[in-house]
Amino acid sequence: MEQQVQFIEVGPRDGFQSVKEYIPVPVKLRIIDALVAAGVKRMEMTSFVSPKAIPQLKDAAEVVQKTLEKHDNSEMEFYALVPNIYGAKAALAAGLSEVATVISVSESHNKANINRTVAQSLEGLERMRQELPDLCINLSMATAFTCPFEGVTPIENVLRIIRRGTELGITRFCLADTIGQADPQMVRRTLRIVQAVFPDITLDVHIHDTRNMGVACSLAAIEAGVTHVQAALGGLGGCPFAPGASGNVASEDLLYMLDCMGYHTGIQFDRVLQAAKYEAAVIHGNFSSHQIHIGEPCHR
Repeated sequence: MEQQVQFIEVGPRDGFQSVKEYIPVPVKLRIIDALVAAGVKRMEMTSFVSPKAIPQLKDAAEVVQKTLEKHDNSEMEFYALVPNIYGAKAALAAGLSEVATVISVSESHNKANINRTVAQSLEGLERMRQELPDLCINLSMATAFTCPFEGVTPIENVLRIIRRGTELGITRFCLADTIGQADPQMVRRTLRIVQAVFPDITLDVHIHDTRNMGVACSLAAIEAGVTHVQAALGGLGGCPFAPGASGNVASEDLLYMLDCMGYHTGIQFDRVLQAAKYEAAVIHGNFSSHQIHIGEPCHR
């Protein structure tokens, strides 16, 4: 039997937010629709964040509402990233029942990113959980492998945050290679330890491709037993700590590899590739995709 991999598309949030020129709502919706038509079943579609911080995502409520109107009866799992309880309430009001929120494992990165200590961020997570008990909350953990300020992230710090999250009723966590410094061995080792200590949680991985190891590290995660893997259409995005470097693993590059290796994702590669080519044609951004230049399906 083919091994199942749940592919998670994050381009409409993590990719779009890196683009300076505003992307019109109809373009965003066309890309989301194309991904759904290709068979994508889980998608991080936007972020409810202050327009002052990320003007590109000022239309979050409109994008969510129009998408849910069209795909509400589908098997899709849509969710949004939120920075705090205010964003979570806005996502809920727009019609979503699931959100993800981010805490950096590294104290230095958390302070640089949102001007909070990790403890303060965990207190905010607790408040979100208490005030919105019916909202499904996932915890994304930035700098879970390395930090631009502190180097390699101690596994004890990763486990401590997951432990506190489980105490608050969180059951899904995403470990992020925020600056793309992880290598396959590091990914494999970290994830095996996390799964051994917390066998009942759901784990996602979000790998960056800054140093051209994104697909390899994603495969290492799958080989370590994590079958929920994120990527962004076209590889759109960028790493803020590595100017000029690509940030996200390209969805079509990852899916091409998985298809060739016999993994089952339920996604039509050709349709994802078409969506990526359309995206690259209408959006001026930092694309890292290889397949948009080659585009041949795997014939093995």
